Amino acid sequence: MIYVYLGIIAPILLNALHAIVGVLILKNNHSVTSLGFTGISFLTKSIGLLFLTWFGIKVLELDFKIYVPILTFFWFITHIVEGLFIQHYIKKKESPLIKSIQL
Repeated sequence: MIYVYLGIIAPILLNALHAIVGVLILKNNHSVTSLGFTGISFLTKSIGLLFLTWFGIKVLELDFKIYVPILTFFWFITHIVEGLFIQHYIKKKESPLIKSIQL
């Protein structure tokens, strides 16, 4: 059950938290500010991934052959979903002038 908590739920919650903050920053600021937060959030999520890996393998002594693939898979998938989610809000916020220029 610990594999599910740390390998699946933890990366989903980490990326959901970053997605919510990213959308709030996008709604209150410009798209460039949101892009900067997205870059910084990649670093913080990577640090979170390293922490979860260390915690699972060293502290809880989980089998790394099972734990690391589960953790990295769900981290990667939720990272892509977060990017698409934020991209949707960026496109939604674009001005009508920019939309009319694009073909």
